[in-house]
Amino acid sequence: MSTDSGNTAATRDGDPDATGTELTTVDQATGEELARYRVAGPERVAAAVATAAATAGAWWDLGFDGRAERLRAWRLDIARGGEELAALVHAENGKPVEDGRAEVLALLGHLTFAIDNAERVLGPRDVGVPPTMTHQRARVEHLPYGVVGVIGPWNFPLGTPGAIVVHALAAGNAVVLKPSELTPGVGEWLARSWARAVPDLPEVFQNLVGYAATGRALTAAGVDKIAFTGSVRSGRAVAADCARRLTPLLLELGGNDGVIVAEDADLDLAAAHITWGALQNAGLGCISLEVAYVVDSVHDALVARIARLAGRVRAGGDDGDLIGPIPLPAQIPVVRRHVEDAVARGATPLVGGPPATDDRYVQPTVLVDVPPDALATTEETFGPVLSVVRVRDAEEAISLINTGRYGLGSAVFSEERGEEIARRLRVGMTSVNDALAFSSVSGLPFGGRGDSGYGRKHGDEGLLEFAYPHAITVRTGPPAVPTTTFDRPPGAMALALGALRDRLRTEDTAR
Repeated sequence: MSTDSGNTAATRDGDPDATGTELTTVDQATGEELARYRVAGPERVAAAVATAAATAGAWWDLGFDGRAERLRAWRLDIARGGEELAALVHAENGKPVEDGRAEVLALLGHLTFAIDNAERVLGPRDVGVPPTMTHQRARVEHLPYGVVGVIGPWNFPLGTPGAIVVHALAAGNAVVLKPSELTPGVGEWLARSWARAVPDLPEVFQNLVGYAATGRALTAAGVDKIAFTGSVRSGRAVAADCARRLTPLLLELGGNDGVIVAEDADLDLAAAHITWGALQNAGLGCISLEVAYVVDSVHDALVARIARLAGRVRAGGDDGDLIGPIPLPAQIPVVRRHVEDAVARGATPLVGGPPATDDRYVQPTVLVDVPPDALATTEETFGPVLSVVRVRDAEEAISLINTGRYGLGSAVFSEERGEEIARRLRVGMTSVNDALAFSSVSGLPFGGRGDSGYGRKHGDEGLLEFAYPHAITVRTGPPAVPTTTFDRPPGAMALALGALRDRLRTEDTAR
């Protein structure tokens, strides 16, 4: 989820070369030590994957009802400990506790969707056969890959990997999670909760603590599928590792999400949602709104409203502060560089600006007159920065979004043309007259295209992502004309082709 230019790109997921046998986390509110964990080396990773593989069969054998029963027990345990879990997200990540609660609610929502829909989506279903094969019964079923490795991020340490874990489990897989080294306690909490809720199969879901090397060991340990969330550069490295082993892969990477404000937009509504969509979670979201393409006729009125709202948002650790710190200090220079580049190219800070950063917090920044080729408009800033680009009309805005290298989320504000504009955007998700609403609907797929990655989590597609289709035909009687042996009569295929041609002609004439 980061810019891919310059030496700073590799720091988005943490130090890729960090090593050690112990990992220490800090409380983002105080900077004091929070916890210490033993790092999982290659041997520990291999053992976890082997254990998961050994228990995956028993998990699948439970069937949809048996798995749903245990997922319901896990859901209840998470709900009971929701406040504790939200506080842990706050401590490790630094976001307000309210935002931690939002992640807990999102995870519970995905559990509910998976419990209620796994059998409908993945269960066996009959498939129609052609007229020449009425002696066959056809069906398709979806089978689990086996062991799914999940490598999670630090910006949404519960909601992002948690949704993937839930769908992989519901599809019948065993799961091994490697959370970010900044937020490993969230993964540990989930694993303990699973063991409490599912004591008969506690090793179906395991958590491994470690640096990037632990994630690399997980991809090399023989897992049957990997789901990675992180930067473009790290995603390419993971994809290369998986390609060597032909391991299937889900990639959720960066975003430079744009919002289009048309001439007929409700400006008060647009300003409120754009400000929140750009600044919530300190802008640390792959779907954060980073660039607002505003039609010239409403540009000045909109930016005045956004500047007023953004000026009320402050980053800090006090109860009244609406956004928290940047947990990874190495990301702050990336944000500063993007802002400075925009200003050097002629942009004007209406709120914040280059001095609006320190060693832990980045204060909200709103830039106007940002050129379309600035770093802030072409790369992922990953911070509380909104760049406003003035455009002639919605057509220009659509073109600018569609020619970008990312293609994750987006938003459109228009009273009359919102859905029409949305359908023309080459992105994975769009909210019309709202911001990020698609991410809160458990039944909608979540994912992108281009440098934003491939594959989908959430919804039906998220369940299908972690199962492969198995096609089955069953002979139910003798065929009218044998076609699948060398004993078929001479001219059998010519007869079948002629019969099909005549039927198609009849149907075409009838139409």
